[in-house]
Amino acid sequence: MSKSDRGPKPPKLEPSQLPPSQLPPPPWSVLVPVAEIPDIGLSQTIAARPDERKAMADLGGLPDIAAVKAELRLLPVPGGTVHVTGRVIGKVTQTCVVTLEPVENEVDEAVDVVFAPPSQIRELAETTEEDDGESEDERPDPPEPIENGAIDIGKLATDALFLGLDPYPRKPGAVFQDQVEAPNPDEHPFAALKALKKD
Repeated sequence: MSKSDRGPKPPKLEPSQLPPSQLPPPPWSVLVPVAEIPDIGLSQTIAARPDERKAMADLGGLPDIAAVKAELRLLPVPGGTVHVTGRVIGKVTQTCVVTLEPVENEVDEAVDVVFAPPSQIRELAETTEEDDGESEDERPDPPEPIENGAIDIGKLATDALFLGLDPYPRKPGAVFQDQVEAPNPDEHPFAALKALKKD
């Protein structure tokens, strides 16, 4: 069969358009099967290994991630959803937006996410959007999908870490300085008149 007989080549999909089965594995993955979460909830404390931190730093474009830890509480909710709360703490190295030198920052990001079976995602998301009683800041985020019967709290912690990064990291004392050039007396608007008087 020739290439022309095979039909048009399928378009290349961006990572956000790929189904979960075709996405690259997350740099930090810790799966918690939903079926193993007791009714009273489950507390989990996890810390990333050096190789996982390096992969996370590469993914986020960071010079280094010295440490990252997540303290999470998973609570089943009637209807098949799971409410995950807690915090992610980390020490990262970013690049100063002024000097382009490395600057160390600490991250302490709160986690408050609901996970739901894929079949319920659309309905729950629409319910969230239709809730006019809350402002945009108070309105909860749409639920995340429970994939293959499990919640990846490592991926969740990675997302929270990136969300808590300083968008404009700056070294202490570093300030933007506008370059101000000294005025040229020969370019003064009256310089031409002065020259004519001399002539």
